[in-house]
Amino acid sequence: MKLLRFLLRYFPPGIALEYTQGGEVKTKMIDLLDLNSRTDIKALAQNIKDAEPVITDSVIGQLEDTLLKLQSKVCDNTTKHFYKYKTLQTHLLPVTNIAFDKLGKRCLTGSYDRTCKVWDIETGTELFTLQGHKNVVYAVSFNNPTSDKILTGSFDKTANLWCARSGYLLHTFYGHDAEVVVVKFAPARNEIATGSMDATAKVFQLATGHEIGTLKGHMAEVIALNYNRDGNQIMTGSFDGTINLWDLRTFKRTSCLIGHESKISNCLYSFDCSIIASSSLDKTAKVWDVRMSSCLGTLTGHEDEVLDVALDNQGLRLATASSDATARVWDISGDFQELAVLEGHREEVSKVCFSPNGSNLLTSSLDRTARIWSTESGRCVQTLAGHTDDVFSCAFSYNGDTVVTASKDNTCTIWR
Repeated sequence: MKLLRFLLRYFPPGIALEYTQGGEVKTKMIDLLDLNSRTDIKALAQNIKDAEPVITDSVIGQLEDTLLKLQSKVCDNTTKHFYKYKTLQTHLLPVTNIAFDKLGKRCLTGSYDRTCKVWDIETGTELFTLQGHKNVVYAVSFNNPTSDKILTGSFDKTANLWCARSGYLLHTFYGHDAEVVVVKFAPARNEIATGSMDATAKVFQLATGHEIGTLKGHMAEVIALNYNRDGNQIMTGSFDGTINLWDLRTFKRTSCLIGHESKISNCLYSFDCSIIASSSLDKTAKVWDVRMSSCLGTLTGHEDEVLDVALDNQGLRLATASSDATARVWDISGDFQELAVLEGHREEVSKVCFSPNGSNLLTSSLDRTARIWSTESGRCVQTLAGHTDDVFSCAFSYNGDTVVTASKDNTCTIWR
């Protein structure tokens, strides 16, 4: 074995070892989720060297320099002030969803006008329009990190796969009996998955477009779907109030997480896939142990429906967005305590997400604004104003240096 180079992953923090073995170039990823400003870099480098034979004494200094660079980036909690960079006059009808590519250089917008558009973030120009769906384009996704393909899901009961460079339609995935509202690329597998209002999820081969299997078991619409890191398990959340876990080797349900008393609004894995966070219209969020399929804690305090949930990269904090016009931050590392109530929006908070380094929280609201908050103090550090209708979605780019907000005023705004 011979080490070629170290590669950095800033968010969540980690390094990759690129090396040759038997004439092949291989990569091993090392997660460093606990890296913080107090981490002893020399000790960490030595621990990594002791565990990885490919790292020799001759490169220990290079490893330390790489780790210092990573620590500096990850622990930079400087609050950035965003300004309105570009307004994308996106579609003739309202936007439904937005998504960034891995590097935050392009974004996707889906719309009621039956199209998806691809945008250059730097210039604010439209690169091309994906046309072919016969109804609302509701779900959009890049296949990050390569970002060379795009997946769209539509109310026409299909999903489409497109080339992200040319806009060429590669496949149409058929089989659902109702609207497709969630689409996901499988990590490290040549597959995609779709969730539908027909109460099922489906898995398709990426290369051929052929259906591999159908996940049946929910009693109502499937509105959330996520793969685990290995791509061998899928989680689905439904309006029936349950979350199902599925083994993709057998396409059988392995667990049903029961406890919410109303519809699921969102559910997602932590980065290491050890826990699941869920939000519900029953005014609560829950944290679940994946291995034991048990509820670890229920987060109560919101006075109205919880519409969205987010986890930081370390899986230590959770954020919720609610119809009660607040967002909240919770400690889920031990006692499930409420850390902050984010008050300031005048109407329903529809979306919440952590900045990549976890120091800030981004919210969107029906009061026509988005806000950026300090997760440490719960203080609003900036209000992103200018939309003329509900702001229903928002997102940070991978590096956290760009924000996109989407509004019912048919525009998206890029903030830098």
